Amino acid sequence: MKIKRGERVEEIIKLAFLGIVGALVALQIKGHRPEFALLVGLGIGIVILVYGMNRLSGVLNQFAVIRAYLGDSAAYLKILFRVIGMTYLCEFSAGICRDAGFGVIADQLVIVGKLAVLFNGIPILLAVFEQLQGMF
Repeated sequence: MKIKRGERVEEIIKLAFLGIVGALVALQIKGHRPEFALLVGLGIGIVILVYGMNRLSGVLNQFAVIRAYLGDSAAYLKILFRVIGMTYLCEFSAGICRDAGFGVIADQLVIVGKLAVLFNGIPILLAVFEQLQGMF
């Protein structure tokens, strides 16, 4: 499914407005019912996340083209997917924790996410070193 470049920008603008409106509604509710404000924020976040997941099929098609170019090295693409997934999950979870007032937990989630990226990226780093060593 191909989308024109202008349509993508319009969709992002709509999502941005949805996020802003959701934040403003949550802010208004927060003074009276803080637990509902958290639910509004969580609900808007999930709507935006589901939208992004629905758009993932177009991205996966592009990665299939990249996989064809990589040939035997397609395992690195799997590592890339894993790292991207962990990054989004940690950032999304940290955002929810920050909204709930648990900034310390959010910071720890971000640190764990960065460490996971580092540890999962080591095979790619080793492959680069092997390539460099083979050149000399």
